[in-house]
Amino acid sequence: MIKKHLITCSVILVLFIVSQLFIGSTTIKRKSVSITTIDRAANNSSASTLIRYKKDANDDINFADESIPVNNANVNRKLKYSLKQHSFRSVGSNLLHRKALELFPVIEPILKMYGIPDDFKYIPLVESGLCSGTSSRGARGLWQFMPGTARTYGLKVGKGVDERLNLKKSTVAACIYLRELYGEFNSWTLTAAAYNLGSIKLQRAIHKDNKHNYYLMHLNAETGSYVYKLLAMKEVIKNPVTYGYKNTYSWLKPSEELLAVN
Repeated sequence: MIKKHLITCSVILVLFIVSQLFIGSTTIKRKSVSITTIDRAANNSSASTLIRYKKDANDDINFADESIPVNNANVNRKLKYSLKQHSFRSVGSNLLHRKALELFPVIEPILKMYGIPDDFKYIPLVESGLCSGTSSRGARGLWQFMPGTARTYGLKVGKGVDERLNLKKSTVAACIYLRELYGEFNSWTLTAAAYNLGSIKLQRAIHKDNKHNYYLMHLNAETGSYVYKLLAMKEVIKNPVTYGYKNTYSWLKPSEELLAVN
C-alpha cells in the first residue's frame, strides 16, 4: 500500500515538473513572438501612429545643462524655427564662426573664472550678430551694454573712453552682472532671459504667469525667442556641417574689427 502510494506521488511529481517545463517554454515563445511583433510594427509605416513619442534629435540640446521641454509642441516648434534661421541657408555668411574663433579663447577662461556656464559665450554672437556698432537704444559692444549698466558694473563710458568695446573688460563686467542675476533667479536660463529683458521686467512676467520656467512663460517676442537663439547659435557653432557651414575654422581670416576689440 505504501509502495503504491509512493509510486502515485512520484508520478504526480513527474507530471507536475513536466507541466511546468511546458508552461515555461510556452512563455518564452510568447515573449519572443511579442518582441518580434513590436520590431515588425516599428518597421511598418502603418504602425507609426501607435508611437506616442519618438526621441527628437534636439533632445541633446540644453542651455547651461538645464533641460528643455522638447516634448512641448510649442517649444519644439520655436527651437526648430530658430535652428532654421541660424542655418547657413538663412545666414549666408561664415562671420558667426569667424567671431567664435576669435572671441571664445578670450571669453571662455573669464567665464570659468567667475563660475559662469560656458554656454554664455554665445551671448555676444547673438547680441551683435552680423552687425556691430551702437544699437538704436544706445547699447554698444559685443555684450551690448547700455551706458548706465556699463558704468554700474565697472566700465568707463564717456570723455572719449568706452570700455564696452574692450572685450576682456566688458566680459568681466558681464560675468559680474550674470552672477548677480543668477543670485536673483536661481536659473541660468532665466538669467539669460533677464540679461535681455532686465530683472525687474522678468520678475513681473514670472509673477504674472505664476511660472518660474522660461519655456512656459508669456514674454515679448524678443525675449521669448532669446534663449532659442542662444541654443541655435550653440548648435551651429558646435555642429557646423549639420547646418550647412564648413567643418573647419582654419580657413577663416581674422577681421580687423574683431581684433580691435581685444
